[in-house]
Amino acid sequence: MHIEFSVTPAADASVLALPVSKDGLDRVAFGAIDAAAQALALGAARAARFDGEAGAVVDAFIPASGGAVLHLLLVGIGNGSEADHERAGGALTARLLTSGVTAVTADFSALGGVSSSQAVARFAGAAVARAWRIDTYRTRLPEKQKPTLKALTIAGAPDGAAAAWQAQHAVTEGLALTRTLVAEPPNVIYPVSFVERVTADLDGLGLEISVLGEAEMAALGMGALLGVSQGSVREGQLLVIKWNGKGPGDPDLALVGKGVTFDTGGISLKPGPGMEDMKWDMGGAGAVAGAMKALALRKAKANVIGVCGLVENMPDGNAQRPGDVVTSMSGQTIEILNTDAEGRLVLCDALTWVQQNHRPKTIVDLATLTGAMIISLGNEHGGLFANDDGLADQLLAAGRSSGDLLWRFPLSDAYNKLIDSPIADMKNVGPRGAGSITAAQFLQRFIDKGVRWAHLDIAGMVWADKPGATFDKGATGYGVRLLDRFVADNFEA
Repeated sequence: MHIEFSVTPAADASVLALPVSKDGLDRVAFGAIDAAAQALALGAARAARFDGEAGAVVDAFIPASGGAVLHLLLVGIGNGSEADHERAGGALTARLLTSGVTAVTADFSALGGVSSSQAVARFAGAAVARAWRIDTYRTRLPEKQKPTLKALTIAGAPDGAAAAWQAQHAVTEGLALTRTLVAEPPNVIYPVSFVERVTADLDGLGLEISVLGEAEMAALGMGALLGVSQGSVREGQLLVIKWNGKGPGDPDLALVGKGVTFDTGGISLKPGPGMEDMKWDMGGAGAVAGAMKALALRKAKANVIGVCGLVENMPDGNAQRPGDVVTSMSGQTIEILNTDAEGRLVLCDALTWVQQNHRPKTIVDLATLTGAMIISLGNEHGGLFANDDGLADQLLAAGRSSGDLLWRFPLSDAYNKLIDSPIADMKNVGPRGAGSITAAQFLQRFIDKGVRWAHLDIAGMVWADKPGATFDKGATGYGVRLLDRFVADNFEA
């Protein structure tokens, strides 16, 4: 969707949205709309029990000059926070996306200066994000179900809103990349094609991209990652994306993503019902790719490296077996008890690789790692584990600001002992209880002394069965906004 800014609405605008604060119907500035038409709109709002709550929308069709009809929408922005503006922008698009309307103007002068420039940018960003769809494979989509909304004009915005939108636009572009990667079917997105798709999408943005194939990873001793990949005919990949926004030097931050492009569970085969969902088991890697695009587009003044461990977990005759012992790149050995606990095997080698080659002081990994996290938090928060309280606080704050919420879980030696193995350095799973925590404890064993590290278990967040403020059913793009805000708040001068 195209976004543009103007001082006032165009005289011939046929679809107009007026933001309304909570309990603010009586304070709406209707501009050139005459008193009789205003009364019709207010009557419709009161009949619908509309009181400006964030994300509520009321439609009215009122007479305009020259015998025309104006489609007027009153859109609630609640208490005026950035999050409330975001809900409003998404709701406006949801209402109009397939309505036949092609363009809408949102006139923020109706609020009399309530909205900040950043809040208006979030409104626009949500409107764009909510319009994202993937209809590539729908060849018989009825006309009335096809998107029609193409443009949103923001009128009467405060000074600085257009500039704030540029940074927000970078995030929406990153979201679109992540959602596309997550939503594509697994016969289209697999390790090699993930690399190809991301490389093409990021071309020309100033990012340095490199790739390790299985031969290179084998030479480095990445036996944990390759153990997961060995059952698939699709070759595993390690995708590395660098952004040097401050100039040459080691990265301040490493983002590491789990990229299991399809997860059958391997020999520990998952049940058939719902297995099709495992195309989004690369949501962590997708979030890393999208975040790196956002940072490059807005030219973030930080040095950040993104690493995506990409494999497919299949039950081939050559697949890894329960009972196998593999040697990770760190030299630590792992007894495989369950081949469906594969994401941590991919991540541990990616974590070792980035530490040995780029020496980041801070690492954040993202992974759709455990079903236990969905049991714990449902689809409302991602799980956060960290070895540093300051880092945890920074991520929690970024989550609250961005809307990608997190909830912190504990790490302790008591949980760590649950993954000790009688024949190797560790097991790849612990007992049934505390499954998300023992997975995080596993990863912590691969973090070098002195490195700040956080693990985000986003299993319940990358895919939605119901629409949200900025997404329809399907891929959410979770993690992109969080990481972008985390970098902006903590790594840019």
